[in-house]
Amino acid sequence: MSTPRTPRPIAEVAAGLDIAPAHLIPYGADKAKVSLAELQGDRPRGKLILVSAITPTDAGEGKTTVSIGLAQGLAKVGERACLALREPSLGPTFGLKGGATGGGASVVVPVADINLHFTGDFHAIGAAHNLLAAILDNHIHHGNALGIDPRRVLWRRVIDMNDRALRNVIIGLGGVLEGVPRETGFDITPASEIMAALCLAEGEEDLRARLSRILVALTSDKRPVTAADLKAVGALMVLLKDALKPNLVQTGEGVPAFVHGGPFANIAHGCNSVLATKMALTHADWAVTEAGFGFDLGAEKFFDIKCVSAGLDTAAVVLVATVRALKMHGGTAKDALTAPDPAAVERGLDNLRKHIESIRTFCEPPVVALNRFAPDTEEEIAVVRSACSDLKVPFAVADGFARGGEGMTDLARAVIAHAEEKSKPFCPLYDWSEAPKVKMEKVARAMYGAAEVKWTREALRDLDLARAFGYDGLPLCVAKTQKSLSDDPKRIGRPEDFDITVRGVILAAGAGYLVPLLGDMVRMPGLPPRPQAERMDLKDGIVVGMA
Repeated sequence: MSTPRTPRPIAEVAAGLDIAPAHLIPYGADKAKVSLAELQGDRPRGKLILVSAITPTDAGEGKTTVSIGLAQGLAKVGERACLALREPSLGPTFGLKGGATGGGASVVVPVADINLHFTGDFHAIGAAHNLLAAILDNHIHHGNALGIDPRRVLWRRVIDMNDRALRNVIIGLGGVLEGVPRETGFDITPASEIMAALCLAEGEEDLRARLSRILVALTSDKRPVTAADLKAVGALMVLLKDALKPNLVQTGEGVPAFVHGGPFANIAHGCNSVLATKMALTHADWAVTEAGFGFDLGAEKFFDIKCVSAGLDTAAVVLVATVRALKMHGGTAKDALTAPDPAAVERGLDNLRKHIESIRTFCEPPVVALNRFAPDTEEEIAVVRSACSDLKVPFAVADGFARGGEGMTDLARAVIAHAEEKSKPFCPLYDWSEAPKVKMEKVARAMYGAAEVKWTREALRDLDLARAFGYDGLPLCVAKTQKSLSDDPKRIGRPEDFDITVRGVILAAGAGYLVPLLGDMVRMPGLPPRPQAERMDLKDGIVVGMA
């Protein structure tokens, strides 16, 4: 394993990107925020590389590790590279996955700070979200001048923790001085519409406009009530004034990294902020970013929401696969994934093939990166290499966990060789102006391989409401299980002859999309039987167990 060097002072990292000292706001010696003024000017943009993955195991397939390793590999071969990644959530950090800053010799530092409170962005977003909830309930308590129907309050609260007990709660108990009793609940902070609005905003005024449009409730005659109607937008902007600025850190090998925003791809759009992505493109020749979970979730939303909205395009797409995930899709039990089994890898290749097809649906060039784990055998790797050769897709083994940038130079060279010389426009799955049902059918068939989309009565009523308010021209941000291409987490591999069911649609007017809810997907995860929190501790001032 390559040894990460001592982190450079963050001012030195910024200088390497030609960021003006006046535009750097240090948070100690190893992290900083960068003023949005750094996006001004006429610098030519670099090339954007998107890292996505096949349908993952519960532990994930290492997209972040591959993204970090690829940026380090690009630097090793003499390229000017920069990362644009999401911030970790405390939910998975203390839940099933542990930290989300990469692994081994491919990490962003300082690891503990980034995985915990970092620069306070998640706190600011959660505080802004819950302030809006408090203002709304306070308005109802003090006379309800807007005529809000307490049975039709849409705005829930958030907390950045996996806590299933908070999914459904009753508030306002205790008498007339304690508010109006009603049912509500909590979502996890990455699912907050304010998180999405911040991540998709292109500046302060765009964020203000998005916050103003947030739909929080309906009146008794079903008229919309927004954050602007509650006169809450100014206060929200005050809470978010620093959170809007991208955070600058570095990898263990000193490659610059903007880490900003943290929506989940199964319940939100799953991409880091537009501002951080554009900051990376402005200051480097290659910007490496990732989208959450499998290509059917984060990457589809990356193209159909983020790229369309912000005018972005990719030069190449890296699809991360692992031997263990392919064995899972080939029917291997969880407790046997580390045992050598080339035949199981072969059986699981249909999932890889489907995601390659999906990338090509967007008219984008795929490169397959096999994220290598210690138990992987040469015979198993050869199965994947052969399949990619048959599909005429460039392939490279990604050994960034063990060897850092040195183990990623093959992938770096493959990406450089395969990247478009001149960026050609990608092909969106749908036009935003199309009817929501048409958009959903296109996503379901092209990304999931579904035969039919079924709609519950509640979902159809939600669509009618969005249409009545003039929001049926928004893109879709599908909330769906990450464990399967279908809406059933038990259907692994490449399911066929299945339908999906939309059970409801959330209107996220501030974020700028509709959220179809598929299957049993919830927006507040729960902790596993043995959460990562049980393994974590502070010893001699050092955080341990954050794996």
